[in-house]
Amino acid sequence: MLDIKWVRENTEEFAAMLANRNYSFPLDRFIELDSMRRETLLEVEALKEKRNTGAKKVGMKKKAGENADELMEEMRLIGEKVKELDEKVGIIEAELDDLAMRIPNKPHDSVPVGADENDNIEIRKHGKPREFSFEPKAHWDLGEPLGIMDFEKGVQLAESRFTVLKGAGARLERALMNFMLDLHTTQHGFTEIAPPILVNTGTMSGTGQLPKFAEDLYKCANDDLWLIPTAEVPLTNLHAGEIMNESDLPKYYCAFTPCFRREAGSYGRDMRGMLRQHQFDKVEMVKLSTPDKSYEELEHMTNCAEKVLQLLGIPYRVICLCTGDMGFGAAKTYDIEVWLPSQNCYREISSCSNCEDFQARRMGTKYRPASGTKPRFVHTLNGSGIAIGRCLIALMENYQNEDGSITVPDALRPYAGGMETIK
Repeated sequence: MLDIKWVRENTEEFAAMLANRNYSFPLDRFIELDSMRRETLLEVEALKEKRNTGAKKVGMKKKAGENADELMEEMRLIGEKVKELDEKVGIIEAELDDLAMRIPNKPHDSVPVGADENDNIEIRKHGKPREFSFEPKAHWDLGEPLGIMDFEKGVQLAESRFTVLKGAGARLERALMNFMLDLHTTQHGFTEIAPPILVNTGTMSGTGQLPKFAEDLYKCANDDLWLIPTAEVPLTNLHAGEIMNESDLPKYYCAFTPCFRREAGSYGRDMRGMLRQHQFDKVEMVKLSTPDKSYEELEHMTNCAEKVLQLLGIPYRVICLCTGDMGFGAAKTYDIEVWLPSQNCYREISSCSNCEDFQARRMGTKYRPASGTKPRFVHTLNGSGIAIGRCLIALMENYQNEDGSITVPDALRPYAGGMETIK
């Protein structure tokens, strides 16, 4: 969430930020509630002061043997008014807090202003798309004949947007998981975490999934527990409510987890294959940083995700998302997109974002600067390192052979029991 004082004092800039993000928000109502809250609190404080003064006078009258009934009645009425106003403040604050939790993050000054994905800026490319001597197939036309993907069984066991991986397909997914985790923990300095994949409402709210994205999440009917949409949620919340020392930062965490999303806003998109699933596996990276180092850490995190694709030999590009295409909690985001031969285009496989203090304010995560000044909010960063299902798709399509077989990249073979080809 944003600093409400900043919103109050920079209303025009805030309105412009919302417009740049193409974000609909009841700004007038928010300002009205904020004003009502402050005015009511002032009235309550004035009445409480009057009641305290009156209570002292009552005591003095009684001590002097004088009748204090009239003054006591006046104090009783003031007490009832204070109770009434306290209830009013509670109602105002509930609505104000709900709106505050729905305000998107403020984009960093370096983020390009734009309406949608067409206004994103390409930063760099790596690798050249392969020129095939045959018509490349989509992953679903490769996976089913090889017996490593079963889309019908996924629907039979669950519903659409679920897939069963079999044999070498399941082995390859496991190999990718271990390859990515080993890379990030041994070469990039991340500490591996095995977090819960069910978390409570407070944890979901801390990273910004709630209340705004409730319809995209899966919730347990009988418990205050939600299936995580990404390991960013439990990893970032590991230090919720804590005050760390500056010497404790930065924190680097990574985790492999299944992830669950309803994909409520993607009806009809990418229905074939496993590009857009309700359940998918991912290796996630999270960092907690001091504000002065967070953008340096964003570049490093993006490079860590790129390294996965570089070692696998899969062509990709990095783009900087514009204000209108950026995620709710991000101040700046780099998307990494892999080349998919069957679609003749790049598709997202990782997003690396700096959320600055947006999530830390919601979680109450701070650090004590070495200078001894008062505690400050940390900056939080998250990035896919990377989405395993989409990496499997990119690997299959980029390493396919004319006979329908798939070559396993050299870097992955030690993790796949030496398997060189899927036939």
